[in-house]
Parts: sequence; C-alpha cells; structure tokens
Amino acid sequence: MSGFDLLVVGDANPDVLVWGAPETPPAGQAETLVDGGTLALGGSAAIMAHGAAVLGLSTALAAMVGRDAAGDFVLDTLTAAGVDISGCVRHESLPTALTVCLNRPDGDRAILTAPGCLPAFGPEHVPAVRTRHVHAASYFLQPRLAAGLPEVLGRFRRAGASTSLDTNDDPAGTWRLAPGLLAACDFVLPNEAEALALAGALTGEPVSGGLPAALSVLAADGAVPVVKRGGEGAVALFDGAAVSARGPRVTPVDTVGAGDGFDAGFLAGRLASGDFAEALAWGCACGALSTRATGGTGGQPTAAEARPVAAQVQVTPWMSE
Repeated sequence: MSGFDLLVVGDANPDVLVWGAPETPPAGQAETLVDGGTLALGGSAAIMAHGAAVLGLSTALAAMVGRDAAGDFVLDTLTAAGVDISGCVRHESLPTALTVCLNRPDGDRAILTAPGCLPAFGPEHVPAVRTRHVHAASYFLQPRLAAGLPEVLGRFRRAGASTSLDTNDDPAGTWRLAPGLLAACDFVLPNEAEALALAGALTGEPVSGGLPAALSVLAADGAVPVVKRGGEGAVALFDGAAVSARGPRVTPVDTVGAGDGFDAGFLAGRLASGDFAEALAWGCACGALSTRATGGTGGQPTAAEARPVAAQVQVTPWMSE
C-alpha cells in the first residue's frame, strides 16, 4: 500500500437483500414467496469505500473477511471498483460476516447480521499507510477495534491525516464510546437516531433538548457533528453555528447504504476543496443518488453525476423545528 486520499477501517460482508417479506415470516418449514432479492456488497465501511472509489478518490480498505466464498465476493467486488484491498486480512477459521436485510414498503427494514470474523478484527490489523483521511465505520460490531480506535485515529492524526467516525447502530443498545474517541475525530457522522443515542450515553441521561442539544454534546471534545436526516438532508454544528443542507427530493428505490454514500460524498467534497458547505452538499447529493438502485452500491454516483446535484443543494443556517 502506498499513499491514498482515504483509508476506510471497518466491516465488509455480503448483504442479502429481500423485498416483500412478511413482518414475521411463518415457521413450520413453510415456503414464503417474496417480491425480490439480490446479493450485494455490504458492511458500512466496504460500501463507503466503494462509493469513494467510484467518486474518484484513491481509496484503501482495512477490514477482515474469512477464507470463504463470501470473502471472495467482497474482495472481488471492491477490487472491481478500484478499492485497494491489500490492507484486508483473511481469518483462517472464522467466516465472513453476513447480513440479511428485510426491506419493507415504507422504507424501513429489519437487519439480521451474523458477525463472523468481525469481532476478531483489531487495531493491529490497521496498516500504517500514508493517507489524507481515515474513516472508521461500524464501531459497535468490532469490539477489539473499538477499544483501540482512539489510539489508531490519534496515530494517523499525528501523521497529518484528518479523521472521521460513523458508529452505525449499536445492537447492545449501550452506545458507549471509548474514552478519548471523539477527541480523536475531526468529524462524527451519525444519523439522527444515532446522534440522540450517542449524546444520551455521553451525558448519562436522555437528551432533553433534542437534536440541537445532541449536536452540542457530540461537539464538546472538538469533533464536528454532521447528522444525516434521510430525505430531510443533514444538519451540522460547525464553528459554533448550526447549518442545514437539503438537496432535491428523490423517490428512493432502495435506501440501503444511503448513509454510507453520504459519508463518501461528504469526504470527497471536503478533500477536494476544504470547504465545509461544499462537503455537506456533496454528501447530500451522493446520499440521495445512491438510492436510485437496489443495494448499497448499485446507485452510487460518479463525480460527474454528483456534481450537478450537489450544485442544487442549499446550505443555510439551521433553525430547529
């Protein structure tokens, strides 16, 4: 591995995506027909790395997969997109993680994940490479990595890189972060529900002031919180001011990976210009465009596709509802 624009650290697995499943599939060995299904690249880190490479960033992924067909699928898909996988390791005995998404007509989904080798991935597996930015994803699925992540990100910052974190969901519901983690991040990129949960864990009680209060809590150690709000765009607390970004409305085909697409666009915009408003615009554009097709990577845009959409995104002072 040589120098990169972006090193992504985290999870990589196949996604099995199913549409039209009943709320509770019947047991008794009953065969239930559904509207559709597909196999796609999954894992927040892998989807984000794929999106960044499609946007033109020189991108590397540090992750762990098994020595199995699922691992082959993940690595082949990433390589085809131009992601450098020389920092990916293969566990000798544990399988690649696997996720099944049961997608509902209202856009919500149930997510079932077999973690496989994810808990075995640790700080020692993150390569010391030259990179402009390091992004970590799926914090709560990788406890060994999580415990050492403040030092990992701190090491890259001392070498001159900027850093970001997208925790994603916490299956245990505790939302506790390692001491010093947010202080080692330039940006933290949760969705709204995650932002409220993380802020509540940091303060030890539910955040009574809603999202504005959560932004302040997440920013207390110096990280810039950028909160994704789906079709409503994003809000952030930057230089002490709350700002909102909202792009053109889209009718999504599939929202799987939209948050990871936002992360890729946000960092691509930030690394290209250094301008925060432009980064927000690119994040909103890429998140929206990623919903054009099924799976987390099927609709990811090129830079040429994202640029005119980003130009339509309005970034304004945010007045909370």
